[in-house]
Amino acid sequence: MMTILRQPDSYRVITEEASASDVKVGFSLMNDALTVSLSAETSRVKFLTLRWNFSIREEVSILGDTWERSYGDLGFTPLSPEIIHPWYFAMRCPNATECVGVSVQPNAFVHFTVDCEGITAHCDLRAGTVGVALNGRTLDVATFLHKTYPKTVPLFDALSDFCHIMSPNPLLPKEKVYGGNNWYYAYGNSSYEEIVSDATLQKILAEGLENRPFMVIDDGWQPKPCQGPWVTNERYRDMKEVADTFKAMGVRPGIWIRPLCDDSPEIPNEWRFQNYNNRLDPSHPEVLKHLASLVRTIVGWGYELIKHDFSAFDIFGAWGFQRKHYFTDGNWSFYDTTRTSAEIYKTFLKTLLDATDGKAYILGCNCVSHLTAGLCHINRTGDDTSGTDWNRTRKMGVNTLAFRLCQNNAFYMVDADCAGFIKGNIPFSRNKKWVELLAKSGTPLFISAPNGVFDEEELAFMKKMYKIASLQENVAIPVDFTYNMTPALWTIDGVSYDFDWFE
Repeated sequence: MMTILRQPDSYRVITEEASASDVKVGFSLMNDALTVSLSAETSRVKFLTLRWNFSIREEVSILGDTWERSYGDLGFTPLSPEIIHPWYFAMRCPNATECVGVSVQPNAFVHFTVDCEGITAHCDLRAGTVGVALNGRTLDVATFLHKTYPKTVPLFDALSDFCHIMSPNPLLPKEKVYGGNNWYYAYGNSSYEEIVSDATLQKILAEGLENRPFMVIDDGWQPKPCQGPWVTNERYRDMKEVADTFKAMGVRPGIWIRPLCDDSPEIPNEWRFQNYNNRLDPSHPEVLKHLASLVRTIVGWGYELIKHDFSAFDIFGAWGFQRKHYFTDGNWSFYDTTRTSAEIYKTFLKTLLDATDGKAYILGCNCVSHLTAGLCHINRTGDDTSGTDWNRTRKMGVNTLAFRLCQNNAFYMVDADCAGFIKGNIPFSRNKKWVELLAKSGTPLFISAPNGVFDEEELAFMKKMYKIASLQENVAIPVDFTYNMTPALWTIDGVSYDFDWFE
C-alpha cells in the first residue's frame, strides 16, 4: 500500500561544503503526520531530498498546485517525473484518490515529483540561492501528510478535505468580502473624483445589503506607477479624505500597495537587495520596521483592506510560470542568511498582518501560496484577468477558480480576480457568465467598473449578483475539471450549469 507516513527509503542533503558530516536529519511520526527536522553546526544547507519507493503500475492522473499564482495552467496531467508539484498533489487512481502534501507554513519550499517507482520530495532550504547557516539550530523542515480517499468520495470533496487537513487554522475575515477594484478599467489612471464615482457605483449595487461592499483603490494613487513612495499624488488629494468619503457612503475603503518596491531616496542602500536597485530586503530588521510603519499609516488613514502585491516577484526575481524546478535561481542572498527563504517570507507576511492590529484585512497578490495560508485573509490565486481581453479572463480566471476552489476557506478566501467592464470592449454577455460563476462560487466577487457603464437591465442583474456575493453561501463544484482546464460544467447547490466560455 502506498504511504509516505514512514521514514523515507532514502534521503540526501546537499550543502555548500563538500562534506555534510555535521548535518543531522530527524523523522517524527505522530497523529498521521511525518515531521522532518534538520540541524547543522557549521555546514550551510541548500537542499534536502526525500524518497519513498513503491510501484505505480496503473493508469493515474495527477493534479498539483503552483508556487504562487496560477497562470491558466492548472489541470490533471499524466504520470511524469519531469512535472513538479509544489506543496501538494492529488493522484487519481482507478479505485482511490491519493493526496500527498505538506502542512501550510513549512520552513522550506517543497515540491514533489512522482514517477512509476515512487515519490520524491524536494526541500529547498536556501537563503536566496546560498545555503542557510543554521549554526547548530534544529529546523522543522516540513510536516508531510498523506490521505487515501476511496472511490466513493467525490474527487472535489477529497481535495477540499485535504486542504483543510493541510491548513486546519485559516485566517478568515469576519464578514464576506466583495465589491469593486478600479484596476481593470482605469489601469492606474484615476483621481479623487473618479474613485468616489466608482464607490458610488458600489453603493448603488449593494443598496439595502447589510454586509457592505469594499472599494479597493488599486495602483495609481501614489506619485510613481507601480512603486513607492507611498504618499498621495495630487490627483487623489488626500488618502484619508478618500477613506472618510467612502465610509460616509457606506462603502468600505481598501487600497493597493507594492511594499517591497520603493525608490525613496531616504531609504538606505543597505536595506535593498544587491541584485535589484530598488527592491527592499525583508530579512533586514529595519525594512520590517519600515513596512510595519507603512501599514500602520494606511490603517490610520482608515483603510479596512490592504492588498499587497508583487512580493514573490520582488523577492525571488521571477513569476511562478518561469520556474520549472526550484522557485529561485541565480546568485543572490538575503541580508540574513541564518534563516531559510521560507522563514524570511513568513516573517515578512506576519509583519504586515501584525501591523494592522486587527483593523484591516490583508489581501495577498503574487504571494507564495502555501506560506500565505494563515497570514493573509484573502489571496489572489491566479494571474490577472482583463477589462479588454475576454480570452485572458477566461484563461486565468476560470482556471484558477476551478482548480483552487478547494482551498477556499481552508487556506484563505480564494480571490479568482475581477470582472472588468469598459464600454466598447468585452461584451456584457460574456462578463455576465464570469460574474455569475464568481457570485455563486462562495468566493469573493470583485468587479472593475466605472459608474454609468451598466444599462438598466445590466444594473438589475449586477444587484442580484451582489446580494448573492454578500452572503457567499453557495456551494459550487467544477464537474469536468478532470479533463477540461477551463471547466464549463458546474454544479451550484446541486443544480447543473453549463457555461459557454467560447460562445
